[in-house]
Amino acid sequence: MSVPDYMQCAEDHQTLLVVVQPIGIVPEESFFRIYKRISAVSQVNVRNSQRVLYIRYRHHYPPENNEWGDFQTHRKVVGLITITECSSAKEWSQTFEKFHLQKEMYGSTLYDSRLFVFGLQGEIAEQPRTDVAFYPSYNECETVEKRIEDFIESLFIVLESKRLDRATDKSGDKIPLLCVPFEKKDFVGLDTDSRHYKKRCQGRMRKHVGDLCLQAGMLQDSLVHYHMAVELLRSVNDFLWLGAALEGLCSASVIYHYPGGTGGKIGSRRAQGGSLSAEAGNRHRPGAQEVLIDPGALTSNGINADTSAEIGRAKNCLSPEDIIEKYKEAISYYGKYKNAGVIELEACVKAVRVLAMQKRSMEASEFLQNAVYINLRQLSEEEKIQRYSILSELYERIGFHRKSAFFKRIAAMQCAAPSIPEPGWRACYKLLLETLPGYSLSLDPQDFSKGTHRGWAAVQMRLLHELVYASRRMGNPALCVRHLSFLLQTMLDFLSDQEKKDVTQSLESYTAKCPGTMEVITLPDGLKLPPVPFTKLPIVKSVKLLNLPTSLRPHKMKSLLGQNVSTKSPFIYSPIIAHSRGEERNKKIDFQWVQGDVCEVQLMVYNPMPFELRVENMGLLTTGVEFESLPAALSLPAESGLYPVTLVGVPQTTGQITVNGYHTSVFGVFSDCLLDNLPGVKTNGCTVEVIPALPRLQISTSLPRSAHTLQPSSGDEISTNVSVQLYNGETQQLIIKLENIGTEPLEKLEVTAKTVNTKEKLYGDFLTWNLEDTLCQFPLKPGKIATFIVNIKVKLDFSCQENLLQDLSDDGISVSGLPLSSPFRQVVKPRVETKPLNPQESSKVGDFSHVKSQQTKKVKKDQAKSGNCRVGCPCSVLGELSAHLTVLSPAIYSVGKCFSVNSSLSCSELFFFFFSSVHTSNKTE
Repeated sequence: MSVPDYMQCAEDHQTLLVVVQPIGIVPEESFFRIYKRISAVSQVNVRNSQRVLYIRYRHHYPPENNEWGDFQTHRKVVGLITITECSSAKEWSQTFEKFHLQKEMYGSTLYDSRLFVFGLQGEIAEQPRTDVAFYPSYNECETVEKRIEDFIESLFIVLESKRLDRATDKSGDKIPLLCVPFEKKDFVGLDTDSRHYKKRCQGRMRKHVGDLCLQAGMLQDSLVHYHMAVELLRSVNDFLWLGAALEGLCSASVIYHYPGGTGGKIGSRRAQGGSLSAEAGNRHRPGAQEVLIDPGALTSNGINADTSAEIGRAKNCLSPEDIIEKYKEAISYYGKYKNAGVIELEACVKAVRVLAMQKRSMEASEFLQNAVYINLRQLSEEEKIQRYSILSELYERIGFHRKSAFFKRIAAMQCAAPSIPEPGWRACYKLLLETLPGYSLSLDPQDFSKGTHRGWAAVQMRLLHELVYASRRMGNPALCVRHLSFLLQTMLDFLSDQEKKDVTQSLESYTAKCPGTMEVITLPDGLKLPPVPFTKLPIVKSVKLLNLPTSLRPHKMKSLLGQNVSTKSPFIYSPIIAHSRGEERNKKIDFQWVQGDVCEVQLMVYNPMPFELRVENMGLLTTGVEFESLPAALSLPAESGLYPVTLVGVPQTTGQITVNGYHTSVFGVFSDCLLDNLPGVKTNGCTVEVIPALPRLQISTSLPRSAHTLQPSSGDEISTNVSVQLYNGETQQLIIKLENIGTEPLEKLEVTAKTVNTKEKLYGDFLTWNLEDTLCQFPLKPGKIATFIVNIKVKLDFSCQENLLQDLSDDGISVSGLPLSSPFRQVVKPRVETKPLNPQESSKVGDFSHVKSQQTKKVKKDQAKSGNCRVGCPCSVLGELSAHLTVLSPAIYSVGKCFSVNSSLSCSELFFFFFSSVHTSNKTE
């Protein structure tokens, strides 16, 4: 015997083997359609008995294995069913002749045979025949199952007659010596009359009868015969048949202890327990056909055909522990014979299945290890693939997942062996996929983002490389890209610098033909490969939504003239939602974005690769409102530290917008990276409100810009500082141009002035305006310009106390002057630090040396000596006014009588101009 049956299990010893084969040209689909209906009749009950028969169907069986039928009867082909197509009487004779030739192949062991003919009609088809069944077509064959039942009944009758014939002790008859094929030449010339020879014959026959009893459903009788055979064969050292007797004893005991079977097949076998009632005996496997066979015609000489009594069963049946010990003994006897390698291999497989039922994994692995090293003939590549696949399944069954993956991977490599003319790369790829769980490897990248890496990274990388190679040989570049992307994403921490370069170069070469996408790839067998986003190329550490620039930030519109609307609401506490407030607070953003304005999100990223990383087409992924993402391109230096990257976009509609992640294109692979899948990413909230588009106003003035930049009173205000110098009583116009640079019309304008007087010493109405001409230009359309005129008139009253100079000095104002004898003869010269604006005026001023400021008493004394007028007299010398005017922010000015004042110092008056629109928010530049 040269072809092992790796699907063998202990309960197969009680089955009858029936071969179903086609004759002539039969469509494969039609053949297996009928084969499926035939194989459904696999379990039958004997009428008026608890005996059950099991049928094992095969559509291919090597004839050389049939020669071992005397050694183990379940290997003997006892039934033959042939299927053929015949359309005319002329073809019928040739078909029937082929049927007889097929029977001759298994003629020495056949009990009965049947021929199913499809398509033949007429006189021949109407003739009643026992061994032939005619059907018009494959769709009109309702009686197939009934024909199979009749066929099984005939098999049982022959089996029972053979069992009775050989079980009856006929004194004086010479018992034949049963042999396996390779033993026949060894017994030529032996003394057949010796006691040793007779014991050998008796022991082998007892073992054979035990096989027949087991097939006939007589479990107790088979146990008795096996025990007797073991004693006889052990006494004559007939080791090969002793091993077969021990294996038969193990099989019968397994059937008793594990009535559901050990093969792991679909559906359970009928229980064989001793407490079964007659009603329980009539139950059979779901979906199996039932045949009731009356054994009464076979009862003779007062022998009950059903001798499977429960008496003595417990004594003859092996315990679960003894079953394994006997299997070991039997396998050791098989190992003495080179030609029994297949028998030894199959016995190891059967023992492993039993040990799997007993949850004894370590002992099962020893049997499997022995099976690996059993030397058989030179196996073909297909047989090697089958052998390694079965070993993998058995290791998987006993819980040795990594060992199972190892043998399945060997089977996969065998599919593409160099000796095969047409390598099966698809089968290789399929088997490689089945090895992934054994190596703790999943093709879902999210399984690797949860934390600790599981499995051996070196082996996993090797397996992924083999998947890439098999995909390429299959001619599927999309699979190559997907597996290489998975390798780079999940194994990045384990790759050396050179390996990183090699993998990225290979990936770029594949994506040049087939770019990587975020689509799910569905394989022919239904397996789905999820997309692999490059969340590590680059690695993102933080995401921050940025507020709009100060000039574009929206503000809630409130009246600038003093109206204050209360927006208070009652506070209601609810403990039901208290637990979720913390999370909502973390995600709440206290600013707003504006429809149509460019919004920014800042990412802190770094490049883990040992070379420059080029990231193309990087943009934002959002939900909630329509958003136009403006892609960016990055070039990150090798192994760079945290690098800020700003991604921008424009919201097109209003509502709540959530930034879910970003998309990139790296090495030709397009990735959608979601923030939820990025471990350790810090964010200050990802949801912000987008309000409708607002008007935008640009302001320009006719005055020159001030050299001093004054800080606004609030960081949200936009200021423009202008400078003007006026004398007391002088008037000047400030022309302010209002240009609508947005897309929304300006409908309302409010103007107010605020004077900030720190010491309340300086006062006066310096600014006046008339809004009627300006408001006539409203609403101001986009692109239009309106003009607003402010009149500046310096009107100061110096009729205050004499300690004004001291107050000004206390405020930090530098004052310079000279003793005045007469206001008509003396002109005050300005300080060098504050030269007059007009050069011509400076020439008219007298050349007096600079004198530092004097004390208050000195000034009063000089004034008395000169006979000058008192402070506030109409004949006072002209004073110089130096002021800073600020639009939308404070403006500083200061004055002095008969003195030059440094206007850049603090103690002064402040002016504010405010412009706003009718909308809820306002933006200004």
